[in-house]
Amino acid sequence: MVTLRATGKVLRYLQESSGPHPASDTALGDWYVNRVLVLRQPLLLVVSALSLLPLVIRAQNVSTLADRLPYLVSERLRRLGVAEYLVQAEATAMVPVLVGKTVDRSVLGILVDFAKSIPHYAAGRAELDVPYIESHLSDTPCFAGRSYDQVIFPKKKAPELLRAKWGTRQQ
Repeated sequence: MVTLRATGKVLRYLQESSGPHPASDTALGDWYVNRVLVLRQPLLLVVSALSLLPLVIRAQNVSTLADRLPYLVSERLRRLGVAEYLVQAEATAMVPVLVGKTVDRSVLGILVDFAKSIPHYAAGRAELDVPYIESHLSDTPCFAGRSYDQVIFPKKKAPELLRAKWGTRQQ
């Protein structure tokens, strides 16, 4: 089970799940989503609460985002080069997807920082290159004001969390 935590901009397009919205039992935790506008194109910026791994998609069919989330995360993990058995384990654990409001202000801060960075990575390009943007965002050190052992590099943290939860080899 995973919880998709949406900002107010996005939550109005999604149907919030009734009842409590517990923390996810996946390796990457809850996923936070916000809508951003870059080069006049609406995008959804989706970030894992635990690894801070960013996922950027065009803001189309937003009402179906919860249904598509396991697939989108799987594709993102494949682009990152994560082993297929880890991708499959995480995708399987992401069902069902609950929808709720945001609860972690530090993850919201990362969403804001990433959203401010996207136009810089998109500048000078004829078209929006989403994988290029995701790649650069995942190289961003998060919580850099903390001691070095508390700094999170999303592209390193995500595979680390997946291996810790689902094992280091295919079983």
